[in-house]
Amino acid sequence: MLRVIVESAANIPKHKFGKPDPIVSIIFKDEKKKTKKIDSELNPVWNEILEFDLRGIPLDISSSLQIIVKDFETIGQNKLIGSASVALKELVGTQSRSLPFKLVPLLNESGLEIGATIDLVVGYEPPAGPPNPGNSEGSNTQGTEEGEENEDEEDTPHDGTGGLPQSGPSGTREAQLARRITKGKKNRRVLSNKPQDFQIRVRVIEGRQLCGNNVKPVVKVHVCGQTHRTRIKRGNNPYFDEMFFYNVHMTPSELFDETISIRLYDSYSLRADSLMGEFKIDIGYVYDEPGHTVMRKWLLLNDPEDANSGAKGYLKVSMFVLGTGDEPPVENRDRENDNDDVEANLLLPAGIVLRWVTFILKIYRAEDIPQMDDAFAQTVKEIFGAEADKKNLVDPFVEVCFAGKKVCTNIIEKNANPEWNQLVNLQIKFPSMCEKIRLMVYDWDRLTKNDIVGTTYLSLSKIAASGGEVEVNTGETEVGFLPTFGPCYLNLYGSPREYTGFPDPYDELNAGKGEGVAYRGRLLVELSTLLDSKPLAKKLETIPSDDILVVEKYQRRRKYCLSAVFHSATMLQDIGEAIQFEVSIGNYGNKFDTTCKPLASTTQYSRAVFDGNYYYYLPWADTKPVVTLTSYWEDISHRLDPLNLLLAIVDKLQTNIEAFKSGIQAKISDNQLIEIWLKLIDELMEDLSKPFPLIEGKHNVTVLDTQIQRLRLKSLQQIQEAAARLRNEARDVKATLPDIEDWLDRLIQLSEEPQNSMPDVIIWMIRGEKRLAYVRIPAHQVLYATTCPEASGKYCGKTQTIFLKYPQDKTSGTKVPVQLRINIWLGLSTLEKRFNSFAEGAFSVFAEMYENQALLGKWGTKGLVGRHKFSDVTGKIKLKREYFLPPKGWEWEGEWFVDPERSLLTEADAGHTEFTDEVFENESRYPGGEWKAAEESYTDVNGEKAAPPSEMTCPSGWILEDDAWIYDINRAVDEKGWEYGITIPPDNKPKSWVAAEKMYHTHRRRRLTRKRMKDPNQATTSRSIPSYEDAEGWEFSSLIGWKFHLKQRSSDTFRRRRWRRKMCTSDTHGPAAIFKLEGALGADTSVDDGDRTSEKDKDSATRAFGANTPIVSCIFDRVYSYHLRCYVYQARNLMALDKDSFSDPYAHVSFLHRSKTTEIIHSTLNPTWDQTLIFDEIEIYGDPQMVAQNPPHVVVELFDNDQVGKDEFLGRTSCSPMVKLNPDVDIKPKLLWCPVMNGGKVSGDVLLAAELILSEKGGSNLPIPPSQKGYGASDLYMVPQGIRPVVQQTAIEVLAWGLRNMKNYQMASVTSPSLIVECGGEKVESVVIKNLKKTPNFPGSVLFMRVLLPKEELYAPSLVLKVIDHRQFGRKPIVGQCTVDLLERFRCDPYTAKEDIAPQMKVTLLSAAPPRDVVIDLEDTQPLLTTQEEEIVDWWSKFYASIGDTEKCGQYVQKGYDTLKVYNCELENVPDFRGLTDFCDTFKLHRGKAEENDDPTVVGELKASFRIYPLPDDPNVPAPPRQFRELPDSGPQECIIRIYIARALELQPQDNNGLCDPYIKISLGKKVIEDRDHYIPNTLNPIFGRMYELSCFLPQEKDLKVSVYDYDMLTRDEKVGETIIDLENRFLSRFGAHCGIPQQYCVSGVNTWRDQLKPTQLLQNIARVKGYPPPILSENGRRINYGKRDYTLEDFEANKKLHDHLGPGEERLALHILRTQGLVPEHVETRTLFSTFQPNISQGKLQMWVDVFPKSMGPPGPPFNITPRKAKKYELRVVVWNTKDVILDEKSITGEEMSDIYVKGWMPGFEENKQKTDVHYRSLDGDGNFNWRFIFPFEYFPAEQLCTVSKKEHFWSLDNTEFRIPPKLLIQIWDNDKFSLDDYLGFVELDLHNTIMPAKTPEKCKLDMIPEYKPTNSVRTAKIASLFEQKSMRGWWPCYVEKDGARVLAGKVEMTLEVLGEKDIDERPAGKGRDEPNMNPKLDPPNRPETSFLWFTNPCKTMKFIVWRRFKWVFIGIIILLIVLLFVAILLYSLPNYISMKIVNPFSGR
Repeated sequence: MLRVIVESAANIPKHKFGKPDPIVSIIFKDEKKKTKKIDSELNPVWNEILEFDLRGIPLDISSSLQIIVKDFETIGQNKLIGSASVALKELVGTQSRSLPFKLVPLLNESGLEIGATIDLVVGYEPPAGPPNPGNSEGSNTQGTEEGEENEDEEDTPHDGTGGLPQSGPSGTREAQLARRITKGKKNRRVLSNKPQDFQIRVRVIEGRQLCGNNVKPVVKVHVCGQTHRTRIKRGNNPYFDEMFFYNVHMTPSELFDETISIRLYDSYSLRADSLMGEFKIDIGYVYDEPGHTVMRKWLLLNDPEDANSGAKGYLKVSMFVLGTGDEPPVENRDRENDNDDVEANLLLPAGIVLRWVTFILKIYRAEDIPQMDDAFAQTVKEIFGAEADKKNLVDPFVEVCFAGKKVCTNIIEKNANPEWNQLVNLQIKFPSMCEKIRLMVYDWDRLTKNDIVGTTYLSLSKIAASGGEVEVNTGETEVGFLPTFGPCYLNLYGSPREYTGFPDPYDELNAGKGEGVAYRGRLLVELSTLLDSKPLAKKLETIPSDDILVVEKYQRRRKYCLSAVFHSATMLQDIGEAIQFEVSIGNYGNKFDTTCKPLASTTQYSRAVFDGNYYYYLPWADTKPVVTLTSYWEDISHRLDPLNLLLAIVDKLQTNIEAFKSGIQAKISDNQLIEIWLKLIDELMEDLSKPFPLIEGKHNVTVLDTQIQRLRLKSLQQIQEAAARLRNEARDVKATLPDIEDWLDRLIQLSEEPQNSMPDVIIWMIRGEKRLAYVRIPAHQVLYATTCPEASGKYCGKTQTIFLKYPQDKTSGTKVPVQLRINIWLGLSTLEKRFNSFAEGAFSVFAEMYENQALLGKWGTKGLVGRHKFSDVTGKIKLKREYFLPPKGWEWEGEWFVDPERSLLTEADAGHTEFTDEVFENESRYPGGEWKAAEESYTDVNGEKAAPPSEMTCPSGWILEDDAWIYDINRAVDEKGWEYGITIPPDNKPKSWVAAEKMYHTHRRRRLTRKRMKDPNQATTSRSIPSYEDAEGWEFSSLIGWKFHLKQRSSDTFRRRRWRRKMCTSDTHGPAAIFKLEGALGADTSVDDGDRTSEKDKDSATRAFGANTPIVSCIFDRVYSYHLRCYVYQARNLMALDKDSFSDPYAHVSFLHRSKTTEIIHSTLNPTWDQTLIFDEIEIYGDPQMVAQNPPHVVVELFDNDQVGKDEFLGRTSCSPMVKLNPDVDIKPKLLWCPVMNGGKVSGDVLLAAELILSEKGGSNLPIPPSQKGYGASDLYMVPQGIRPVVQQTAIEVLAWGLRNMKNYQMASVTSPSLIVECGGEKVESVVIKNLKKTPNFPGSVLFMRVLLPKEELYAPSLVLKVIDHRQFGRKPIVGQCTVDLLERFRCDPYTAKEDIAPQMKVTLLSAAPPRDVVIDLEDTQPLLTTQEEEIVDWWSKFYASIGDTEKCGQYVQKGYDTLKVYNCELENVPDFRGLTDFCDTFKLHRGKAEENDDPTVVGELKASFRIYPLPDDPNVPAPPRQFRELPDSGPQECIIRIYIARALELQPQDNNGLCDPYIKISLGKKVIEDRDHYIPNTLNPIFGRMYELSCFLPQEKDLKVSVYDYDMLTRDEKVGETIIDLENRFLSRFGAHCGIPQQYCVSGVNTWRDQLKPTQLLQNIARVKGYPPPILSENGRRINYGKRDYTLEDFEANKKLHDHLGPGEERLALHILRTQGLVPEHVETRTLFSTFQPNISQGKLQMWVDVFPKSMGPPGPPFNITPRKAKKYELRVVVWNTKDVILDEKSITGEEMSDIYVKGWMPGFEENKQKTDVHYRSLDGDGNFNWRFIFPFEYFPAEQLCTVSKKEHFWSLDNTEFRIPPKLLIQIWDNDKFSLDDYLGFVELDLHNTIMPAKTPEKCKLDMIPEYKPTNSVRTAKIASLFEQKSMRGWWPCYVEKDGARVLAGKVEMTLEVLGEKDIDERPAGKGRDEPNMNPKLDPPNRPETSFLWFTNPCKTMKFIVWRRFKWVFIGIIILLIVLLFVAILLYSLPNYISMKIVNPFSGR
């Protein structure tokens, strides 16, 4: 939150009309807020608060506020008074703070001060989420690291036994430290990079040893901008057990870089210091863990601000990251099995101690940073004659970001090659849970937001190794190493470098989102890691100059030469202006970048030619354009050579693995497979044994180079040894595939090169002057190496096929911009001679310029507006012949000569066989006047002047279809073909045209067309070079810059011709001489590296740039003719793009500059074209051997033909043709399925193959063409025999059972459907269902087809199922369709034994007449359970016993009862039951168009099954028996359904408190049960324990929907999720899924038999179905003969405990036999709940099961009672006897140390029942006597060992929330104070299950009885026992308090603890304290010393014990003194009297 207080303004100037009414607007990041206006005031005071929500984004150093003060006007616009800008960088930080901005001057529009000022205060509250960036000095580094324990020196043992051995830089210590870091990303499933649904779940379980005293902890979890907090708990070991769900929709790459931040706060403290500790982890880290889960791990919390602090406590959490379709793993939540050993279960592998390390990232310099600011100021400078520097318009700085910490370097203004020389210290805990260090280069802007120049990452997993990749069994040192990198350049990629003042459309690319399309500079960095370093004061330091010198050697540059020969550019569709290609590497060769030296980096412009079918190509013929570049880079061959070598190994291994896999798939013979396998292993071993290029002796080797080399050598050696072992020992070659794939993964990981500083080669296609499409080629792929042939790049000097792509292509490649065949060679200039061996053809070099003339009466230079007499091709740059000087090493050969550029002169009809000439006739008038011929009466479509039709003759080689021009009326025109428009100045022609004439129209035009065709007799002339009628070589154009043509037309006003001059090399270099063509050909060849030349030179280089670079070509003297045959057989699973649910697919097949199109197959998604496309006489230049090595690709693009509109794209695939240089070799290509890609995802496959045959002239040696299709279709050839699949007669039996859930079609319901099955060109239709609602099954269910199917499963076509509805008037629309692939699963052997004849189903078992009447006997059963047993054993006992939870099931297992099977998935997903689709499968029917990124809508279901088997070829052999014979009755069946719902797990929360109030809703057909009254409040894991019974008719009501809803009192109940069960499948399945078979036959008890038939009857039915004789019972039912086997009861029941509830022996034996038949057992299934909100993400699980009983079979048995258990009442009694050694906290008035002790106690969760003893006053020695009883009643589940706490969370809560928490006791000692707060002295926390055993005497009671977890010392296991088992314990426990991070003994307390059950509570009553009944035991008043009293209430005792005792002698002294003083006083008083009496003596006698 940003809060701005607008206080006041002063000295606002008056205006003419009086005083202004000022109003203030504050603008922050495009958000504007206003104050109120103050009327007529020059010194206004607003005092208004404006608040800006930061939306979780912290302030960065560039943030600023705009302040605008205006004069408010009621009418019209407010007038500006002044404005100001305030920078907020002072506020940046994690602390809330505010700053006053006083007397801020206001400025006018010109930026001058107006004398007025404004005062405001800005307050900033940072968001709780990601931390804030540091300021520009980097001093304010925010954020934290997920730290763990700090290793202090004193904690490490000094004897060396416990410490880690130090073994040099890569010793075990570092290897251990680094072990965690390189978690290879290979387990990351490849996720498409489009936004998708994810769910992150974080479960906070409990805390341990949190620091602080008497804390109230709360945990906040922040993920992706969402924050959740737990409830506030008390104590240092809180138990939370709360689950938080975060649903996000974002791309995987963005998500995996987000962090999960877990912070622990103390809710007591003030906000500033409430953070106790935190932990951060990347979401990607969690996703890469097995199961995408971190399960019940301890996190170590540390203080983010204090690097020196130790552990702040531990927190146990589980974290899940679920993608679409991921299943959350089941969490084992049993406390007993929980790993409570914190150390062993930390979120780090064993033996690794987290330590503080410092990443030192040195940022030296950057170069080639593009212009980011506009040149306005520089242009102004130029005007005034100052020097302008346009190159350096950028102010760069680097921001380093890691784990939430951000540090920025200094800003260097106006420098494109900045040198920072700064080092960044990042202190983190290591190993880190965060993976990437992000480096972002920004351009600093004063006023606006800083722009991102580029982003790059350092992945820690790639620059460190754990050593775990290499299993080290030897005693050698491990190969692990800590993160290290460089010094090395990192390249930045992003949007194109050209600067424009407009917003950059590709701006996102600079932030690292998506693939960068251009090079944007590079950054020289170095990373090293310091272990155990002390915290560094500075985050940012300057690098010492010595280090800068050291790095110089890493910057040594070498000259590299790059040559690219463009062989072809085909498949163009975006045509129009001329096209050229630009090749650049880094900045070199960038045509539009004026900072580089001009190079021959672009091809000459060419115009595209139509290929006669669909695409366009560039007609280069035998003259191929060549580009050459020279560039300067560091020589990193020692990195790239091993990289290429490894990639070559990977490539070969991948190819061999593919061959091996396809062999397995094609089921080839074992011998052939072993042959392929041996080839794979042998080639791999051979590759691995080759010498590996070593790095020794290279000058620029970094630490990382040596470490990676060690790692690679070790790994390669291991793979080689493993391969040798496998070759010798392997028995089953198929089983070795996972091992081999694992090696491949490891090799791919080894082939990552993080220090690849050579930029990618980028090829751009430029149309006109606009960049259109690009491709990036890694430089190492084309780099030449000398070490060994494999070390050269894969495509170095080889012709490769490349598809360019559009930048940030939103359509994901639906259109290919261009397909290039290009040959690139890159190598050091010292090796340029080696290029000669790669070069094909002859290189020729020309200088060129154009002579321009205009027609002004006659041809001449007059009228050349803006043009020069001699110019470049664009006409913009002036040239002179004398400008041209040949480069060094070259000389002229001959003089200038005229040479027209043919590729730019292509006429519009080039490549077409038919062409329509068009011209527009124009007329104009004044509004309402007569139409007259316009000024330019004939124009083209753009309004440009054109020749009149009479002058347009038919070109040679063409014949006219019709001589006459006709006007086109098939457009929006009137009947004469006119269209009308109006001209609006300044235009001179209408912008739009309409068909109807209006009075105001001033223009009209009509289109005249004439068709012509290619003359077939002159077809060959198309390839011959056109002859020039104009021997002078002029090209003509009607307008400057418009397209040029060869023949002069009357409308032409401009002409030009090209002059060229050839150059040759002055010495004998061979083709390599082209690399000498550096820089310009003009006079300014003095430009050296382009950096430090004078301005003038630079300018002239720029002017002549693009024109005077030489034109290089490669001329091939020999052309080879090839013949291509492409066999397109069929496609499958294409997308439906038409409304009728199908498509009309056809394919464009493109090969180089030729393309052909297949026929259109209508209404299918699985078309079979069976077509051979023959391409005759394809001319390919170059060596046939090279073509054979790397042939051009055959590209197949599939389209859906549409009658109306444009054909839609279905997808694209490509394959390499098989090349035959000798056509007589008899090898045939093999058809293969190629995936069809559309928008980055697979959308079908095409079965195709191609062969490219080198043909002789005349083609006499070619194979004969294949046979043609049908009659009359002469040009359609079939796929020939030997290539097409071999077929055989096959039978397909279709069991069409019925249709379900059909949705309406065109608003009407589907009533009379039938089914059409199509396969392999055959089709069959079923009988029509008369009324779908009443009988949804087909009357005659079985259909039979004879089809010719391929023998090879690989080629099997799909089965297409179409459902049509028979409607009125004969309409039969398709209302649903489905394609069935993979027919393998339906294949069967028709002659198998009768046992497997048909899929027998439960209906047969059930509807078979039972041998005797069914009577359920309940009379003779044994007595039911006694109530006592019922209490011990219930259904939940059985459930818990089945899941292995022995604690919760009591005596159940010991009694010998049976258990059930708990499946952790849906019953239909259990593999043994084959999806319960053994009778028939359910096929989803789709309809309509497949929408983008959308699943096609399901409009119904078809229940059907298939059997496919071969038929004999001989017609005399009898046909095999039919498969579907015994079918059940397909009529409706009435059934009773029982639904048992046990419990739900991990429901998605629906309420704001992160919980849910779930209840069950069941719907079946039209019946709905809404169990709203039984909702369970505030829980995510409710135990429902409900059974529902209802009746229904199958199959009409087959879908049972069980939903969980969230109860809401006021608003609508929300659905949590639902699951749907197909009851019909369960009913029909032969696995007996209608009612699971239990383990025992019981006639009473909790497991009473519940099926309708007894086991013996079920066994008889199964025997009948399987074709066995009926089972025979003998020996009084103790023996049964079934299926020719004897079974006896003793076999099954030997050594088993029998109980009283078992039924008769024959039934038990029959049941035991049934259990062996693979039937569904008695079970509970776990069903996942799904919701439409997140369709594929689990919303929770439901544990339940369903029983289905047909009513025709009689009543079922009694249902189970699954009501939930109730908690039991318990009581904890604590008698506090005494305390000892309590801290004496106070001094009395007399100076004694003492404490007024009392003891407080409670059970966590029951805080409202806190109890405390009376106070033992004035304890002088820490002893206290109490004899006081605490009584804590609680409800407890003994089975689960948890207490249940039920209470309202808030006073406004409607329901109690139930928590289950472990029973604990918290005892605290306090010091009582009367006039201030009591003082807390210490505590002890006891877990009642693991209670620490007390000491018998206080002397033995020590602090170390309570264990403390520290990573450095092994924990002495404490003696513990369960109080629930012991019932009672008495003794002394220590209490402690934390001081300065250490524990201090605070006292000892003697107590008796006792736990009582409900019965004991009544039998042994006791009162609280010493109240009545004071018994069990009786507590006497404490025998406290007399000194124990409260002075305030006992003045006498105070006198006696405090005053007298201490000051007795003082008192006595005072009394004596007083008496003496009294005597003296009396004496003094009476003395005068006495003396006077003595003197006078009145009584004396005289």
